[in-house]
Amino acid sequence: MRQPDRPAAPAVLSVTDQRIVAALQCDGRAPAERIASVLGLGVRDVQRRIRTLAADGTARVVARPPLPPDTGGVLLRVKVLRGRLDQITAALAARDDIPFVDVSAAGDEISAVQLTREDRPGNRLLFQQLPATSAVTSVEAQTVLHLFGDAAGWRLDRLTTAERSALTPPGAPRPSSAAEPFDNTDAALAQLLAEDGRTTAAAAAARTGHPESTVRRRITRLLGEGRLRLEVVTDPRRLGLRVDANVSLQLPPDRLDAAGRALAAHPAVHGVMATTGRSNLSAALWLADHEALYRFLSRDLTGLGVTAVETFLVGRAVKRPGHAAA
Repeated sequence: MRQPDRPAAPAVLSVTDQRIVAALQCDGRAPAERIASVLGLGVRDVQRRIRTLAADGTARVVARPPLPPDTGGVLLRVKVLRGRLDQITAALAARDDIPFVDVSAAGDEISAVQLTREDRPGNRLLFQQLPATSAVTSVEAQTVLHLFGDAAGWRLDRLTTAERSALTPPGAPRPSSAAEPFDNTDAALAQLLAEDGRTTAAAAAARTGHPESTVRRRITRLLGEGRLRLEVVTDPRRLGLRVDANVSLQLPPDRLDAAGRALAAHPAVHGVMATTGRSNLSAALWLADHEALYRFLSRDLTGLGVTAVETFLVGRAVKRPGHAAA
């Protein structure tokens, strides 16, 4: 019997385009002139490539406010009866408190991240709704204890150390003040930058009706104080990273922190966190192929003190921040 055709994999970007994506990860609002100078490219070429990358959704710069300081997280692994997967997946993806939903390559398990708040005790999804659903055969939940790195901090390994240094703005943003809400002007600018983090002060002034000098000063303050955080939302497959995997690791408590920090610095890791449960460290990976995954498991984890590993191959990324639910 003829198997149904799989959707064609998206074309991999050129090396030049990948280097521009990496440059935007260093500074999402870097002028095209500065990117062109550091990478040795023409300014018009950089401008055209950035527009194209954004227009087709391959790489968009967006700005988001940081999560409230009392925000926590729960990693969910939900096993589902075949034939009911789409129903449960759609229900999870529709929730505002669930930013990540992945389906396993085997098609019988869902991996998701749920955000929680300390001022909202209890979890109806975990304790009532999922267990009461006949399509769900099991639910495993692990509370996030510490975040070592997330997707916003991930950097594509396509620049030299000197190039990355030249493109990265000096100084880190100051911690944001959760007690200070946005006023109307800040809220309007935050909305524009959520749509396009490279919106110029002139364009934002034209859309909001505020003076350009005021807009420029407000944007600088919002970013400098860490009240907005720039991120490049990208499709890793266009970067030649076709394997999406989550690994759950067991480590002795005295090796946990060092291992988490080491994995956060690994170029394949776009998220790593310490958790409760049988495994106490979870990492999300983007790699070129299965051979690269094998090297990660058999070589890169060596010396970290890992005593057990479980690998979850993602067959479909249903929902990720910046991407609509599938």
